[in-house]
Amino acid sequence: MKLSLTTLKSVPSGVWALGFVSLLMDLSSEMIHGLLPVFMTTALGASMATVGLVEGIAEATAAITKVFSGWLSDRIGQRKWLTGFGYGLAAASKPLFVIANSVGLVLFARFADRVGKGIRGAPRDALIADITTPGLRGAAFGLRQSLDTVGAFLGPAVAIALMVVLHDDVRVIFAIAAVPAIGAVLLIIFGVKEPERTAPKRDARAPIAWAELGTLGSAYWRVLGLATVFSLARFSEAFLVLRGQTDGVSPALAPSVMIAMNIVYAGLAAPAGALSDQMDRRMLLALGLGALIAADLMLGLGAGPVALFAGVALWGLHMALTQGLFSAMIADIAPPALRGTAFGVYNLAGGVALLVASLGAGALWSRFGPGAAFLAGAAVCVTVLAGLWLAPREDRMR
Repeated sequence: MKLSLTTLKSVPSGVWALGFVSLLMDLSSEMIHGLLPVFMTTALGASMATVGLVEGIAEATAAITKVFSGWLSDRIGQRKWLTGFGYGLAAASKPLFVIANSVGLVLFARFADRVGKGIRGAPRDALIADITTPGLRGAAFGLRQSLDTVGAFLGPAVAIALMVVLHDDVRVIFAIAAVPAIGAVLLIIFGVKEPERTAPKRDARAPIAWAELGTLGSAYWRVLGLATVFSLARFSEAFLVLRGQTDGVSPALAPSVMIAMNIVYAGLAAPAGALSDQMDRRMLLALGLGALIAADLMLGLGAGPVALFAGVALWGLHMALTQGLFSAMIADIAPPALRGTAFGVYNLAGGVALLVASLGAGALWSRFGPGAAFLAGAAVCVTVLAGLWLAPREDRMR
């Protein structure tokens, strides 16, 4: 996969700015999330099933919120300020992790953080679609995802360094994590410009109107169904960190698991997105599914650091090949005036599926061990792979 300099220069400056906003917020979030599973299970005494519940509720909350924020951005014709508010709420949630002394408070902090993510997600994706031409959407979404993931691997790396310097004082690290989050909010306020909307604003009413959903078309619903089932095969990356613990990774080095995954993810997301503009996107999805199956088998059946980090790297590969790709597919298919709603429904379905997947993984892990959770994910992947060719050929799907 190759991403040309010409393609990068063609991506609008607003996409670059949103990418760096994502980088800063993910730097902040992953400084916390890279240590949070270990913090919950050791300092707070949480079980694996409880970790799955917390992570599943958090991600489902983000997904549900995206439906309303996407709809609202379509109605008022203002995507930037909704996006900025979502980033601001996520930044405001960071101090709650510092004072958390129970799983309940961690859950509340994750809830607030994910509400912020939900508010910003659909308007941000719709904003990228608004300011990018169809032939560059794969590259644009891939670039934003890549910059987002740079923050995702820098966060755990910074967390590891601070664990050494601060002698494993997790709460101080959680406090420091608020600084880049504030930077993200300032960057979106001063660095992103809202384009003029060609579609007229509409009167506010029920966020989900059946007549509007019908106009999204059968191609949209086939992509949505495929993405939803795919989400059942994925569960929270917190389980990757916990899988590292079963192979003897120390709490101070626990974030190294996320670093390994996100280095692969960040390095390949933008080239994969650009490649998707030039070929049948279903082929990349098939490759992504294959990578996830291989990751699950490696993590479910393997043992030792080599198997652990090979599986984690394959997990990062599947993320690079699929996450920005689904966003580009939705952007291509959805009518411009309904892009926010389309992204909201897409994220709602994926979030509910991720909740089910995380709860299931936590229950399987608690009852049968980590191998059962990862092998179940591989089994769902095989089902998705079998139905992949139901994805539409029309428009940019080719």
